[in-house]
Amino acid sequence: MSKAQTTPAPTDAESRPQSHLFYLSSLRRPLVDRAEGIYLWTQDGRRFIDGSSGPMVANIGHSNRNVLDAMKRQMDKATFAYRLHFENEPAEELARELAGKLPQGMDRIFFVSGGSEATESCIKLARQWAVATGQPKRWKVITRFPSYHGGTLGSLSITGDDALAETFAPMMRPMPTVPAPTAWRDRDNLSMEQRGIRYADMLEEKILAEDPETVVAFIMEPIGGAATAALVGPDSYYARIREICDRYGILLIHDEVMSGAGRTGKFLGGDHWNCRPDIVALSKGLGSGYAPLGALAAPMRLVEPLLASGGFQHGHTYAGNPLACAAGRAVLAEMDRLDLIANAAAMGDVLIDELKGLAKRFPFMVDVRGKGLLLGVEMVADPETLRPIDPARNATQRLLNHAYARGLIIYGRKVKGGVDGDNFMVAPPMIITREQIGEMVAIIGDSLEALAAELDLPVQG
Repeated sequence: MSKAQTTPAPTDAESRPQSHLFYLSSLRRPLVDRAEGIYLWTQDGRRFIDGSSGPMVANIGHSNRNVLDAMKRQMDKATFAYRLHFENEPAEELARELAGKLPQGMDRIFFVSGGSEATESCIKLARQWAVATGQPKRWKVITRFPSYHGGTLGSLSITGDDALAETFAPMMRPMPTVPAPTAWRDRDNLSMEQRGIRYADMLEEKILAEDPETVVAFIMEPIGGAATAALVGPDSYYARIREICDRYGILLIHDEVMSGAGRTGKFLGGDHWNCRPDIVALSKGLGSGYAPLGALAAPMRLVEPLLASGGFQHGHTYAGNPLACAAGRAVLAEMDRLDLIANAAAMGDVLIDELKGLAKRFPFMVDVRGKGLLLGVEMVADPETLRPIDPARNATQRLLNHAYARGLIIYGRKVKGGVDGDNFMVAPPMIITREQIGEMVAIIGDSLEALAAELDLPVQG
């Protein structure tokens, strides 16, 4: 096996000026030149399939002409108008159109620039609602472990990931957690329906342990994102969660930053279970990579007490930016014109079947899960005992490197609070075709073959 097969292909990094940027690592990547559809090209001539839509962002694909034209038209009018000085038509229209796609009554919209802003806005809204309605003791937001809800101090406090939160713990107040519904791991005599109820009932136990009068909300991703690799709870889980929240007067917040905007084959991930949230966070696919855009959605019954008591004590400079909202309107229009939610459902069925086929060949792929085009695969060393791969082997990153070297971008990170547990996620743009899925799955298969050879993982046939 050649070095090029096991490590990212050489780039032109050595010939480029020193970078003054810093992110997760000092690893240099090739310079992107252009993007179209599900593909990106680098300046050194390489083509990549965007098998994860970036971090599950580019829902409608890259360089959609209708979106670009809508943005150019708006640029000729106004690119910024501060919300305290003016209303702007793109924001007003996008809010109206978005409300029409959300569960009935979720018709108050607050725009932000990204996912962390959206989830932080949700928990601030919940707290201010509690104060405005004479419930000042309510401040705790119960979350799941593992989970990821953002990188600001507020959103990090509701993120169930010790590896991310530990450094900043002295600067914030971490919130109580309950286990995410990893029912597929359980080795017991319960049915999946029973397991779903059991995981949901853990929320009630936590509420009682914390004192119900101190809990304001429970936040969850209906379909897991980066922290749980598209984890889907048993069907019974969702209705019981709603029931428990209602029983104690607790707000249910759905973080749909990754699962929303049609990616799962429904506009919201929670729509698969008719699961009614009280507050919704959206981002990523809402702007689809064309502009920084996110949103909070809530019913008037939660917003009116805030307005009556002086308004939402929260805001961002670029909230409701006219250029971003023009992009968002065009994204929603393209989703409707191309029937992309239906395509996400249909192509998701094709893709999950293909991944399950790979799992027969590579039994260390022990769970293939998700909805639509938000799919994840968990990997272990021993399929029988579910013993994890030694974290020192860096299995997830190795797999991502193998795929990258072959021209495919997939997504992955540690799943058990960022410490151990290996997975990868496949979430291509919603415009993907059956043929393109075949091209992508072939690369995944070759990459898994290389990983298995490196780490001595089981292979069938």
